[in-house]
Amino acid sequence: MKLLSNKLLLLVLVFASIYGYIASCTHKDMALPAASSTTPVITRGTGVFLPGIETAGDTTQWKMDQVHSSVLWSGNYLEEAGLLTGRFNMFGLNSLPNAAKQLYVTGGQPVKDTSWAFYENDPTKTYFSGYVQMNTSNTGEPGRDGGCYLGYTSAPKIVTGTQNLTDSNVAIIRTTKVEFDPQSAGYIVTMVMTWQGLLSAPHDTTINGTLSYIKRATIGAGTAKPYDVFGLQLNFKFNCRSFGMTTAEISDIITVQANMNFNNR
Repeated sequence: MKLLSNKLLLLVLVFASIYGYIASCTHKDMALPAASSTTPVITRGTGVFLPGIETAGDTTQWKMDQVHSSVLWSGNYLEEAGLLTGRFNMFGLNSLPNAAKQLYVTGGQPVKDTSWAFYENDPTKTYFSGYVQMNTSNTGEPGRDGGCYLGYTSAPKIVTGTQNLTDSNVAIIRTTKVEFDPQSAGYIVTMVMTWQGLLSAPHDTTINGTLSYIKRATIGAGTAKPYDVFGLQLNFKFNCRSFGMTTAEISDIITVQANMNFNNR
């Protein structure tokens, strides 16, 4: 009789354990945790940066720091191999109205870098127009820059002491729309690119890019003449065949990165 009682007790304990295990797994009476959000947390400031007339020493004016800025390009060599890369030695932030498209006898910037404005928290007010002098591309190989490159871009040869802002030598971009990037603290930019290339007249094409803001910082804090800096980085791609380039030495798609630094010195 005692043995039978022990067996019954053991059976009850086994069933109780099974029920407890099932109940603990189902959690019918417990609320499920909320699903994690995939929306990034983006914090933006209220910085407003506007160009002045480039008066040195006036800290109320923002100036483009060309010495510490760059416009870089790259494209696949022979459409498939490693990259061909270069940078433009002469560039600027100016809309280049027709009256400005001429030859300038100067070794420096021929026009002021004043065609821009940046509003950190209101991209509808942000805009810029920029240009590069195509014949100033610098790949680090003089034979290429002054030879085949000029041929497949139809850029004129450099004339010492002269800056060439004529249609045959400038590629221009201008924004038509700037908006927040919902996935980052950056911005989505729609632009029109104008370049003559190997065509008979300048051609317009719409391109898209991304814009990043490098936040304002103070240089030389605690010194007699501190100043502030900030940066804008623009990345975009375009199809060079749209401008008449037929050479097989470089791929259809050219990538451009413009690193613009500003200060109020």
